[in-house]
Amino acid sequence: MARMHTRRRGSSGSDRPTADEPPEWSDVDAERIEERVVELAEQGHDPSVIGVKLRDEGVQGVPVPDVKLATGKKVTEILDENDASDDLPEDLRHLLARAIRLREHMDANPGDHQNKRALQNTESKVRRLVNYYRGDVLDEEFKYTYDTAKRLLE
Repeated sequence: MARMHTRRRGSSGSDRPTADEPPEWSDVDAERIEERVVELAEQGHDPSVIGVKLRDEGVQGVPVPDVKLATGKKVTEILDENDASDDLPEDLRHLLARAIRLREHMDANPGDHQNKRALQNTESKVRRLVNYYRGDVLDEEFKYTYDTAKRLLE
């Protein structure tokens, strides 16, 4: 599939091997994994960072290659069950932060046309994600503006 804002195609990569059950060498209890996920979330880590930390550090020294195989739930589902999830999804929050940085850069450097285009592309991605999350995660009346993004990330 082509990338959103260029004519090039995406780069292909390797897929994770399909598996129906966790490997034998990683026999961590599902409850301990969920406790560790909530603990990492309370420390301020995003769901993607939590997955990487569980893969690398593990729970009590035993790595967890795939949280969903080990517990039957995704990291975000575990966080939702324990009321430890953020108000905004991780991908939308990162795009909003990028749009704010670019807008502040454009205010300081109005002649920077390359970053003006990058700001337009980023705000386009934000609007598409807002449409995706509207009604489910976001309010039905939510509309992206620079001021609302700044207020949400404070």
